Amino acid sequence: MQAAGNEKISAWIWVALAALVLLALAVIFVLPNVVQQYELPLTPRVAQPVIETPAVSAPTQPTGPALSPFEEAQIARQRREAQDALASLLERQTDLQVTNVSAWAAEDYDAAVASARRGDEFYRVANFAEATLAYQQSDQALAQLQALRPQEFQRLMTAGEAALLASDAATALESFSLAAQIDLTSAAADDGMRRAQVLDEVERLLTEGDELQNSGQIAEGRALIEQASALDSNHPRISELMARNAQLQIDARFTQAMSEGFALLQQSQSDQAIVAFEQALQIKPGNQQAQEAIDQTRTELTLKAIETQRTRALALESAEQWQEAIAAYDAILALDNNLVFAQEGRDYSARRVQLDELLELNLNNPLRLSESAAFDEANAVLKIATDLARDLEQDTQMSLGPRLQSQITRTEQLLQDMQIPVQLTLVSNNATDVTIFQVGRLGSFTETTLQLKPGRYVAVGTRPGFRDVREEFVVGFGQQLNSLTISCNEQVAAVDRR
Repeated sequence: MQAAGNEKISAWIWVALAALVLLALAVIFVLPNVVQQYELPLTPRVAQPVIETPAVSAPTQPTGPALSPFEEAQIARQRREAQDALASLLERQTDLQVTNVSAWAAEDYDAAVASARRGDEFYRVANFAEATLAYQQSDQALAQLQALRPQEFQRLMTAGEAALLASDAATALESFSLAAQIDLTSAAADDGMRRAQVLDEVERLLTEGDELQNSGQIAEGRALIEQASALDSNHPRISELMARNAQLQIDARFTQAMSEGFALLQQSQSDQAIVAFEQALQIKPGNQQAQEAIDQTRTELTLKAIETQRTRALALESAEQWQEAIAAYDAILALDNNLVFAQEGRDYSARRVQLDELLELNLNNPLRLSESAAFDEANAVLKIATDLARDLEQDTQMSLGPRLQSQITRTEQLLQDMQIPVQLTLVSNNATDVTIFQVGRLGSFTETTLQLKPGRYVAVGTRPGFRDVREEFVVGFGQQLNSLTISCNEQVAAVDRR
């Protein structure tokens, strides 16, 4: 039984050894072909393009005995590493070629490609370790170029903008085109190319527009500038020229308004001139020239109005229309309340109004002068009037008006007439006790004669048993009163005292 067991174990050993021999043969003869055709995990390997270069001498493998399976496996691993490094660099190369790397990094790119070609030469002679190293150097160089793309993109964009500012359309177009190849999704690069393509036309329009507006053709110049803006609204001269055009339009409208104002002043239309100057001030708020024109015109208008009112006031004074003269001086003072002549003129006219009213009061109501207080007041007013008349006669600038002269003459005559007694005969029944308030008690009489100054009088008669009588009468002032009867004749009935 033990012998049979040993025989079974020996048989398995021989089977295992046979399997190992077959595996070794497979590694030696089959695996290299599989590795060359497939990548792990056993997917068909993509054929890698290799840049053909002139053959360079490489160290030849020494001839000798056949390689062991382990050495073959090591070589196969090195081959895979070389192929992986090659695949990575080829992927980077394809990515960079899409961005036209030869146009913006030719020297560095060529150096990276040269390293890859050296790797190919080592690969052809089965020096996979050196091939891997060369491929990896190329891959790292290409990776650095990929990393430089954002920086290079920005450099090209900056160069393009500088070229636009310098009006260099060709350089701008070249820079933006390269930038657009580096970043295929960049709208800024596309816009830069568009701006570069129309740059010459924009420059022409701006130059012609500027020349037109400088020659006074402001609207025509603006039209060309707007055409340029439609082509490239971001051109730096657009905003400058548009702002200048707007300022030229403001200047033109301001000049026109000021010219209209001065023309109206020439036509003595000061009010309309002020309106024009105010329009100019609205166009240019705070403009000193417009404000001075307004102030000067208003001053001229004020002076003209003052002179007109002064002439009117003097004419009213000459016509002795003192109340109207006061109104004229008030109008002057409303324009300038510091004018001394207007202040003095108004004061004088006010005093003349008062004098005129006092004189007319006595002349229109002479009966009031029968009272001594009123009579004395009338004499005082007359003295003021005569003193004024004397002063006016001595002043060559002023004249005594006919109204005042007439008032003085009539007042003097009135006061003289008030001093001349008028004879009046009083008739009674010799039973009535007569009293005249302004004269005194006359007693009873049949007839008596009195000398009375012109004025208003009241006579009262009393008699026991008879009704009292009262008579008001006026002496003088054109009254044709020669006699007056004062007599109590109406008997009063006796009162029963029982």
